[in-house]
Amino acid sequence: MESSLCKFIKIRFSAPLILLVFLAGGGFFSPKAQAQSFVQLMDFADQKVVEGDYYYAIQYYKKAMDIDSNSVEVLWKYAEALRLYKDYPQAEYYYQKVYKKEESKIYPMSIFWLATMQHLNGKYNASLESWKEAKKVYKKDREGYLYLKSQQEIKSCLWASKAVRDTTDYELEHLPEPVNSKDAEFAPFFRNGKMYFTSLKADSINVVEEVYTQEYSLQIYTADQQDSIFNNVQPLTDVQQQGMNSANGSFSPDGKRFYFSRCNAAYECKIFVGRVEGTKITDIDSLGDIINEPGYISTMPHSTLINGQEILFFCSTIKHNYGGLDIWYTVVTNGNKYSLPKNLGPAINTMDDDITPFYDTVENRLYFSSSWYEGFGGQDVFYTESVNRNMEFSTPVNLGIPVNSSKNDTYLVKNYADNDFYFSSNREGVNFAKNPTCCNDIFIAGLPEVILPPNRFESLEDLNKKLPVVLYFHNDEPNPRVRDTVTHLNYMTTYRDYVKLKPTYHKEYAAGLSGDEAEEAKEDIDDFFTQYVEQGVLDLQEFTRLLIVELDKGYDIEVTVKGFASPLAKTDYNVSLTKRRISSLVNYLREYNGGVFVPYLNGTAANGGSLTFVQIPFGEYTADILISDNVNDTKNSVYSRKAALERKIEIQSVSLVKKDSSYAEMKFGNEIHDFGASQKGQVLTYEFVFTNTGDDVLTIDKIESDCACFTYTIGQMILKPGESTTIKVTLDTATQSGLTVRRLTLYSNIKNKTKVISVTTEVK
Repeated sequence: MESSLCKFIKIRFSAPLILLVFLAGGGFFSPKAQAQSFVQLMDFADQKVVEGDYYYAIQYYKKAMDIDSNSVEVLWKYAEALRLYKDYPQAEYYYQKVYKKEESKIYPMSIFWLATMQHLNGKYNASLESWKEAKKVYKKDREGYLYLKSQQEIKSCLWASKAVRDTTDYELEHLPEPVNSKDAEFAPFFRNGKMYFTSLKADSINVVEEVYTQEYSLQIYTADQQDSIFNNVQPLTDVQQQGMNSANGSFSPDGKRFYFSRCNAAYECKIFVGRVEGTKITDIDSLGDIINEPGYISTMPHSTLINGQEILFFCSTIKHNYGGLDIWYTVVTNGNKYSLPKNLGPAINTMDDDITPFYDTVENRLYFSSSWYEGFGGQDVFYTESVNRNMEFSTPVNLGIPVNSSKNDTYLVKNYADNDFYFSSNREGVNFAKNPTCCNDIFIAGLPEVILPPNRFESLEDLNKKLPVVLYFHNDEPNPRVRDTVTHLNYMTTYRDYVKLKPTYHKEYAAGLSGDEAEEAKEDIDDFFTQYVEQGVLDLQEFTRLLIVELDKGYDIEVTVKGFASPLAKTDYNVSLTKRRISSLVNYLREYNGGVFVPYLNGTAANGGSLTFVQIPFGEYTADILISDNVNDTKNSVYSRKAALERKIEIQSVSLVKKDSSYAEMKFGNEIHDFGASQKGQVLTYEFVFTNTGDDVLTIDKIESDCACFTYTIGQMILKPGESTTIKVTLDTATQSGLTVRRLTLYSNIKNKTKVISVTTEVK
């Protein structure tokens, strides 16, 4: 709960006079007096942090820095106070100053919090590099939280740097006053035309966020809803208790009980329940030790109906959890009997806090927030779908932008009356007195009226945003030492076998090294598998999910895939190898989800949709020439990061074959031809055949070669629908050497304006 609210400041009148003078910016002190005042300032600021008065702590630390700006201690404590105050940009700046001074030798968490602040500020590339440094700092305990969190955040930054370009269709609205205020508002939910929410409402507040009240705590409020207007905000006084925080309300499905959290000043929370009688809530009591296990926190109750049973989800630190707050559930019978709580398990819960559960009974989805999975920063909202009646759920999916942001996004619920989502966030745009990301406000996320795109090309924008999808392979895989151009294996099989080889890569790439050099070599391999191999699979899974959506609309989709290899084997062998790798991708789609792609791949889909591939196998023609091709130097030719980066296929583009309106289309039998090995001075020729498969006349405006050595003759420049012709290309190798790729670019009236065809050869 603490992460979901902004701590405010109560005025204290116990400050020594000398501190008040410093805060006023006046006074002259001798060096001895200055030294004394520095200590006093630090002590007083430290006390303010303990009390949660971060705003005043920041002021005192700032004055201490005026006296000694080189003190790494004051820089560290200042950065910590800024983080707790949720001033993420300033916190990042000062954590960076600390880390540059001491490189996590004095304050081991300096690189951790620097990387975290960069992530929260949406600086994903900078955060990625900081998390890589963090892994090195924490590498002595590879099973510990800090190392594993650094490893996970590397994946998260890689994901976010791509996903930030995507948006979902939700339109956001920031709830106006009187619901949102300069205090913190969160945990909305709805019943009988009212919105219930939690807030830190104060009697008065000024521009420096000083609160003048003796009773300043979290309380549950109600607001009447009429269409999109909320008014008549009132405290739910029935659940209030002097000196305690009340939050996170939820009605039972039959409306007879009201669950909520009650926490003391230290945010030690228990779940309470009261009986609903008309507009009153009575007979309030805690749920007892089975839910509120002594010594642990239990909070954020959400009551719902699943498979005819009342289920109470809640968050707790009770033993046997996976770390922080986990999501648990108990089955409620007869309104007052609670089964032994069960943890939702590692498919949902992580080493971080997993919080704010809400179950959508229409879509059978569980929504929750987590800071562990791939996200944009802080807490993101995820959903997971029920897969059976045993409370098992699918892999969590990030709800995306704009619901999620680089800040904390939590407490998502659905209002079934208007079918909109409501959630809380401390992103820029909330109401605030001084700090733009201090406090949570409540937002609405609604889907706009569906407007069909003017043509089908626009419908593939989401798919093309996901590209390229890059998939990596171990050396000579799949099916080593054969010259076949197809394989029976699917990509996920080769991927799993590849990941199992990580210890071998560690050993081989670090061979001959010792100490820090050996550790850095292993870290280099770890980064490659995390940043490229595993990320490729995540990208493929998301691409596949969107691809079937488009095919189910009856579209004819063409996917262009390029294949590459490292230069260890002979050139002609590598071209066949890259074709096998592309074949493994096609096999993955054939076997995906019980064969849902098979009718589209076979052209037998009832809706008329189809899926075809353009395969462009470059082999090692585009590989880095500095990569070793020495079969006796496996450390660099097989197990090095550079060599591994070349063994890949790329899904590069997605396009529609059939259109709603008339277009010309240029369809080649193949778009690349490999001549294999050739002798310098040899003249090579090949004839490409293509057809206008569109509905309009194809007009080729011009053709450009990338080299005077590469010439062509074309049969005809204008083709009617269904007509075919040839382009005869000639490559004079007199001026070429080594691995050679030459290209022709054809400019025409097709959808993407250009088509590129290529030839390859290795000139001896």
